[in-house]
Order: sequence, then structure tokens, then C-alpha cells
Amino acid sequence: MFTEKDFIPSGYTAKAESGSFEWSAPSNIALVKYWGKKDNQVPANPSVSFTLNNCKTITKLAFEKKADTTSFSFDLFFEGKPKESFKPKIEKFFSRIHQYLPFLKEYHFTITTQNTFPHSSGIASSASGMAALAVNLMSIERLLNPEMSEDYFNRKASFLARLGSGSACRSIKGEVVVWGGHNEIEDSSDLYGVPFNDDIHEVFKNYQDTILMVDKGEKQVSSTVGHDLMHGHPFAQQRFAQAHHNLSHIKQHLISGNLEGFIQIVESEALTLHAMMMTSMPYFILMKPNTLEIINRVWGFRKESGLPVCFTLDAGANVHVLYPEKHKTIILEFIKNELVGYCQNSQYICDEIGKGAQEA
Repeated sequence: MFTEKDFIPSGYTAKAESGSFEWSAPSNIALVKYWGKKDNQVPANPSVSFTLNNCKTITKLAFEKKADTTSFSFDLFFEGKPKESFKPKIEKFFSRIHQYLPFLKEYHFTITTQNTFPHSSGIASSASGMAALAVNLMSIERLLNPEMSEDYFNRKASFLARLGSGSACRSIKGEVVVWGGHNEIEDSSDLYGVPFNDDIHEVFKNYQDTILMVDKGEKQVSSTVGHDLMHGHPFAQQRFAQAHHNLSHIKQHLISGNLEGFIQIVESEALTLHAMMMTSMPYFILMKPNTLEIINRVWGFRKESGLPVCFTLDAGANVHVLYPEKHKTIILEFIKNELVGYCQNSQYICDEIGKGAQEA
């Protein structure tokens, strides 16, 4: 297992004056949620996620040597236009990772980035965005250190992405990723995400995720604030223990293809996340009336049809509807007929399990 020190380079064997890379990295949806963190983006409990395929960030990173090496220097363009409001987050990220990428002050960077999903659509873009930037930066380090192994590249990219946005560390590889130390997951670490090494059952291959845009507004509470509310939370310790327990069980369901057990954990985890927010101080209700309508209709349809469809939620009002690919036609018909009316501007996105970050 790697430690932080393993990610500090002892020196580089090659040089690079300028160049550019382009990578895409997807968002991901947690099945067992991480909620609450320690210092330095370390999770209070382990989590496991499906890597998505269509909802991704595409980032081009151009770099050029500069004379002044006293500070970070970069221009940032989002969907073709300068985006000043993103710059403080990148500056903070560079400060956090500088000891692990000591070349950062030696280059001027031009970061050109875009999302394949609507901005402010309620899909976590910080995960895909930070993951895409991390793999680009690792591509530069690999130029400077050509002997770098693929395994080291991926783990360090995940490690760096985590320092930008915790869940970004689960967007480097696919299809199922575990982040956080767990005694039943080989090589699991609080420092980076690791691919789920056991073979997942055939039923989870090409698993579908239809994302229903219930509310596209600004998040009521930022993830950072939400995680901080777990400090001193009356149910925090029980929640962290529950996450370990649920990860043990969902691991078995992913291997065996037990959809009933899988659904039970996934929906319980989603509601537990929101229960933590409702019982914190201060307290928040992040679901909207239409979120609850969708949940009830999913339950009704599942009972009536016997099909293995379920929901999960992030820390917001939007609903992810998960189901096996072989039931796609009938479940999409149900979604269009009964659920889309509860979405803002009838907007929804069809996605599925993906492979992780890809170089252009």
C-alpha cells in the first residue's frame, strides 16, 4: 500500500519545455456513501461507487516553461470562455499538491475544460473536473519520469484528485471503485480509490443510471459544509460503522448478483445520507417534494412489475434511477411516462457504468 511519502518524487530523469495533453474523466455515483471527513480530505468511512460513462469533463492542459518560478501561473477557460470564479479553487488545489508535483511553479498552464452535461445541472462536476485535471498533470509527470508504471500513475492521479475533491478519487478508474480503508477490500486506502478487484456479476455489466433533474439550482449547502456537520453529530459513529457493514454486504451482492440485497443497501444508504443532514445542527432538508414523488413511484413500479429498479441520491434533490441493461426498454418507458414530469424542464440524462478517465 502506498503512503503520502511514496507520492513525493525524488527527482526527474527527463525534461519538457512545453506540450499539451487532453483527458476526459467521468462523474461517479456512490452506492455506499462517504459523509464526513477528517483533515486533508481523508474520509471518515469507506465508500463504493459506480463510475459513470456519459457525464464527464473533458480537459485540455497546455504547459510552457516560464522564467519566474515563485508562484503558480495559469489561465482557465470553461466552455470557451475565461472563468475567473473557478480560479481560486485551482489555486488552492495547486497549493495542496505542490509537494507531490514540484514542477507546478515551473510552467504556465492553459486549462481548457468543458462538461458533457449541463452546467449547474446538479451533477457533481467537481469530481469529474478534478479527476480530469489530475490525470493531465500526471501525464506531465510521466514525461519527466518515463519509467513510471501504470499502477503508480493511476494511484497517484486518484490521490491528487482526492485533494481537489474527495469523491474525484473514484473517477480515475472504472467500473466499480472503493475509496477508504476496509478490511475486506484488498489494497483499500483512505488516500486514493482502488478498482473493485473481484469480478462483478454479469447483471451489473452495463448497469444503467438515468439521472432525473428535479432541481438544477445552486446547492442549498456545499459538500464541505455538509461533511463538517458530521463533527459532533449525535449519530456519526453509528453511521460510520453502518457504512463499513454495508460495504461488506454490497461487496457480496456485487459478486453474487443478488439484486434484492443490492437494492436494499443502495436505497437505505441514500436515505441515511439525507437523514444525517436532517439530524445535524444546523439541519437541512435537501430533497424536494418531487424527489419524494419519484421515490414513491419507483417503489410502486418495482412492486407492481417485479423489475429490479431502484433509486439513489447525492446530497441534493436529483434522483439517480439504477437498473440492469436488459430491462432498459421497459424501465425507460416508465421513466418517460411517469417520472419525467417531476423533473425541472422535463430534463433527464441517460448514463451507464463506464471505464474511468480516458486520454484523447
